[in-house]
Amino acid sequence: MKRFLTTFALALLAFAALAQVRPVTGTFLNFFWQDERNNYMNPRGIDNTDPELWRVKMEELHEIGVDYIVLMAVANEGKAIYPSSIMERGYDRSRNSPIDAVMDAADSLGMHVFMSCGHARNQLDDLSDPFVVRRQREMIEELSSIYGGRPSFYGWYLPVEGCMIPWLPDGGITGVNDVAARARELTPGVKIMISPYGIFKGRFDSPKFAEQIYKLDVDIIAYQDEIGCVREPYPMREMKEHFRMLSDIHSKCGIELWANIESFTWDRRPNNWFSTLIPAAFGRYLSQLVGVSQAGVSRVISFSVAGIFDKPGSAWPLGQPVYSNEAWENYCAWLGGDRRWKLLESLLLDDSTPCEDPSDPRWQVFGSKMEQVVDLGRVKPVECVAGHFLDSRRDGIDIPQSFEVLVSDDGAVYRHVATVACESWPNDYLDTWSDVVVADLSRGAECAGGCAEAAGCAGGCRDAMQFWHY
Repeated sequence: MKRFLTTFALALLAFAALAQVRPVTGTFLNFFWQDERNNYMNPRGIDNTDPELWRVKMEELHEIGVDYIVLMAVANEGKAIYPSSIMERGYDRSRNSPIDAVMDAADSLGMHVFMSCGHARNQLDDLSDPFVVRRQREMIEELSSIYGGRPSFYGWYLPVEGCMIPWLPDGGITGVNDVAARARELTPGVKIMISPYGIFKGRFDSPKFAEQIYKLDVDIIAYQDEIGCVREPYPMREMKEHFRMLSDIHSKCGIELWANIESFTWDRRPNNWFSTLIPAAFGRYLSQLVGVSQAGVSRVISFSVAGIFDKPGSAWPLGQPVYSNEAWENYCAWLGGDRRWKLLESLLLDDSTPCEDPSDPRWQVFGSKMEQVVDLGRVKPVECVAGHFLDSRRDGIDIPQSFEVLVSDDGAVYRHVATVACESWPNDYLDTWSDVVVADLSRGAECAGGCAEAAGCAGGCRDAMQFWHY
């Protein structure tokens, strides 16, 4: 049997002052199809080395404020997608390489690029392997001579940097520092970034964790938040706490703290090379943005925007995942101050709001129908009424199909003023998130007493409002 979990939000004419929630200003570009996870970020059905494809995508990313580009890898299995002399070229020599196309677009748009120095072999590289370290240093030598003078060349991304369970290993740190030393020698003054995983089981309470961070010769660590990977059934609360702990560590070490938030969920089993990454619900993504912003990160980047959030009507990529266009539209709506998403943002910023876990006792549980009455006490202008709901398919918890608002002058006789049909996000196989359903009373909604003013119920409904969800 389905259950519904809700809190209640009544929005008056003005939003409460909100803390600043950082938007996504960076993302990864993934040029190689390596397994089923990549079916939409770089699908097999298109030529991912086409320079025109990347020019289009760079313009789209710039359009929504994503101006920091992190190249996942510029070589794979011995084939390079830049003009290399130490590896076979994996693109048509009669046209520009995809890396040239990205750098050309970034130069013209004023964007910033973190150049990758991977893969030495493939995505299973390990920086404790001497060959991987040697090949990455060789790639840095080539890449710095080709692209080091470009206006958009901002720094280096050192991939396969290691796992933080329970803390970064010595071998990975030594490998990072060996590669970083060569990068600093050839391109002094540029930024060096890593993006490790394992935050869900990092031993933040041990001095050893911080000691390992302090050993790194890097400028930026963009920690993977791992919400998309669903390492835990209800990961949001722990992720937010871990980023707060990371903020304390980074305040002492001089390394910038960035967040790498995951935009995806899975169509089948999580963390499996035979499953495909698809767009997560925006309510989940917004909670990730709120959490890392509250922790005080300097910048938010995301794996990934390209292939998960795609502009409607774009020719890139062919074979977009279902709802990638809607994911783009939801994000743009939030950027533009959309009421629904700003209401959810304000709830997520409020420490009294229940977290994305059905066991949180602050959720109100109900079955097929719920009636909730709020006594306003006196005449008040009301712009909208919002219901805050939890969605957790694995627990049999859905967003209701309908949200109704009734108003009353006397608390006894109610008049219907709004009905909102609710649509839940379809990619709900694994995630738990919250969302709001908004009934807008400011656009000609007729209130009890005959008022139909933009201010809402200012002329008549003075005592109570009633809300039905079912």
